[in-house]
Amino acid sequence: MQTIDQFNFAGKKAFVRVDFNVPLDEQFNITDDNRMRAALPTLKKILADGGSLIIGSHMGRPKKNPDPKASLKVIVEHLSKLLGVPVQFAEDCQKADAQAAALKPGEVLLLENLRFYAEEEGKPRGLAEDASDEEKAAAKKVIKASQKEFTAKLASYADCYVNDAFGTAHRAHASTALIADYFDADHKMFGYLMNKEVLAVEKIMTDTARPFTAIMGGSKVSSKIEIIENLLSKVDNLIIAGGMTYTFVKAAGGKIGTSICEDDKLDLATEIVEKAKKLGVNLVMAVDAKIADAFSNDANTSFVNVDEIPDNMMGMDIGPKTEAIFAEVIKNSKTILWNGPTGVFEFDNFSHGSQAVGEAIVEATKLGAFSLVGGGDSVACVNKFGLADGVSYVSTGGGALLEAIEGKILPGIAAIKK
Repeated sequence: MQTIDQFNFAGKKAFVRVDFNVPLDEQFNITDDNRMRAALPTLKKILADGGSLIIGSHMGRPKKNPDPKASLKVIVEHLSKLLGVPVQFAEDCQKADAQAAALKPGEVLLLENLRFYAEEEGKPRGLAEDASDEEKAAAKKVIKASQKEFTAKLASYADCYVNDAFGTAHRAHASTALIADYFDADHKMFGYLMNKEVLAVEKIMTDTARPFTAIMGGSKVSSKIEIIENLLSKVDNLIIAGGMTYTFVKAAGGKIGTSICEDDKLDLATEIVEKAKKLGVNLVMAVDAKIADAFSNDANTSFVNVDEIPDNMMGMDIGPKTEAIFAEVIKNSKTILWNGPTGVFEFDNFSHGSQAVGEAIVEATKLGAFSLVGGGDSVACVNKFGLADGVSYVSTGGGALLEAIEGKILPGIAAIKK
């Protein structure tokens, strides 16, 4: 497989798919440019070689074309500063032929938001809610045909294709997967960021140093079930944390007060416990909880056993005994995956457990463990507590990372590798 380091971009036009889906405030100022900075090594390598850039990205989930609130025009000035060269802008992705053809070595063209076009995602738009199955099928057939034309048009702008958008690698969209088919194996490759993500996931899932510990947080068992089931056949220790704890506690007959709970998933929680026993996996769960009388940072709090929460109280974080148990397991691990906080970390009074887990992971990493942190809330955790530099890798891909951990083949990765 071609790598970006082996390829000489001199005199080449490179279509680079990035993830510049950055947050904006009400005045359309960028509030966090980390995703843009993460792509700079790839973009600058191409320019330094003497290549030119055609950059494609999405922003948000626009339902119309154009949508001023989701235009990538607002990032042109900042991208120019980051790259150190003026960035040209193409208002219409489908009519950028002349601008792409005129690009000289070292020049940059940013395309408008790819999701302004229904063809990017390949989903029909404007269908009536009461559309018949026949109408839906016909609309799908039309969009698939036009998606092919759209993809071919994007590919025609460039000599080579670079995918550096791991965050969208789980989408079989025109610019993230389908476009790769228009380039031969020597002219399509991962960017630096994408390659790091792929290697990090492979290290976790296939090149695993043991003991392997996964920490799964979050509020719902249902949203993590496929990940948990896939991990049970791979990990030595599975730590269950966050709101889903209380579904497990209730399933075991414990009292959880007003804590979040999926009553329709109690049997599933019991099945997971039994499956872990059968596979010899050490399933580690909270023994105590920090509880509150309201979902508020200023609520009245106390610590109780996790299965003895009073009727008028709710679990908001793990307690000190659980912190010690989790930390002990983590520090004795050689591979660590963290996805999801231990509590409502957005409230400072309920962030201690998540911080303790993060610090234990940093400690284990110092002792030689490989640690991967992924998923929006976990990434927000390590950033909030200043721990990002102490772990092996912080993934930029939320949904993509989770699907990779579930064992799914990601279209954006498969398209480059085939």
